Amino acid sequence: MKKTVILVLVAALLLGGCSGMSTTEQRVLSGGAMGASGGALIGWAAGSPAAGAAIGGGAGLLGGFLYDRYEKYRGRP
Repeated sequence: MKKTVILVLVAALLLGGCSGMSTTEQRVLSGGAMGASGGALIGWAAGSPAAGAAIGGGAGLLGGFLYDRYEKYRGRP
């Protein structure tokens, strides 16, 4: 029960904290989160989930930033 309450509080803080972010910040953060989770899964299969999460998170941050630049180049906010 205690873990569930903590998880709900953390999720609420994370979601509420993103409301004032710019489009660039949101894209970079979501790219990093997706990269870290995917990297952790691949790292888990290879034997090092922490290294996989770190590498995947970095790649996701870069991917989110490049995607934001692409969208702004196309004239989308």
